[in-house]
Amino acid sequence: MKRAASQNRVLKAPTGSDVARVAGVSKSAVSRAFNGGLVSEDARARILEAARLLKYRPSLTARSLTTNKSGLIGVAITRLDNHFYPEVVEHISERLREEKYRLVLFITRGETDLEPVLDELLGYRLDGIVLASSSLAGQLAAECAQSNVPVIMFNNIDFENRAPGVTTDNAAGGSQIARFLLAGDHRRCAVITGVAESSTSTERSKAFNETIMAAGFPPPLVLSGDYSFEGATQATRQLLASATPPDAIFCVNDHMALAAVQAAAAAGKTPGRDVSIVGFDNVNIASWPTFSLTTYAQPTRQMTDDVINRLLKAIDGHPLANETIRIPGRLIVRDSARKPAGVKSDAHGTEYWDG
Repeated sequence: MKRAASQNRVLKAPTGSDVARVAGVSKSAVSRAFNGGLVSEDARARILEAARLLKYRPSLTARSLTTNKSGLIGVAITRLDNHFYPEVVEHISERLREEKYRLVLFITRGETDLEPVLDELLGYRLDGIVLASSSLAGQLAAECAQSNVPVIMFNNIDFENRAPGVTTDNAAGGSQIARFLLAGDHRRCAVITGVAESSTSTERSKAFNETIMAAGFPPPLVLSGDYSFEGATQATRQLLASATPPDAIFCVNDHMALAAVQAAAAAGKTPGRDVSIVGFDNVNIASWPTFSLTTYAQPTRQMTDDVINRLLKAIDGHPLANETIRIPGRLIVRDSARKPAGVKSDAHGTEYWDG
């Protein structure tokens, strides 16, 4: 019986005191070694070797109490079915890992009620928050900032300037797409927009429409795709079934543009010949031969680097000005849209248009 009891006994996890005993140092030296404090190189080497032998893992909770930091950054995103955001999350996670932080992902699913989302975000002891959610982002940012949690908005802005942000130059992108389609002799344009609360949808579609009308053409038809694949599919079907269908469709993100390409093909239309379709993001799948989507490429890596650099600066006690940084992108040309004059190729063979 004693032997059986001994075999079933749960082994106690090694502690910092155990590491200190094996390394021949004080417990405080162990704490400093794992929390970035001052300790001699000899002592640090002995501590790390003792930790390896004992299979010791420092408690993140205990470390947060010592440093007054959790090492956790929250990232709030509406949903992950849009291929743009998994790429963004991967880039942010890589950067945070380099900076010794970990990402906590929150899926808001387009909630229109602020309280549940706010309670979930502030219920964790987060050192900072990246708001990439298209719904209530500005209001959320303001509430989080009032709780003394540094916040920065990504791929979205607050028109009331309540929070700092980083985004693509959406207006420049929307305007360039309009000029591209006009240069390709398109005269009946349509726009499939996202949700009404989204600043990116508003900026991109507004600039597109204004550029078309400034050239002397009628305002584009506008339908909402609600940032969903199903919504964009229905909007495309409706546009192509009209008495005078558009000869070009601009979708304010790639997720909806991919749906539009598929819906056009299902309706017997060849994208790039019968109707031009242009997106915004340049997600990885956009280059697949099945879609070959012409799209405005967001500088995702530069955007995520800028977001993390600025957020970490705020966490270190340097408050950020409530300004939005807008970074220019590039119009990538593929087969889903008619190619006007002026298309160029870069060193990698990627075609683009900078007119």
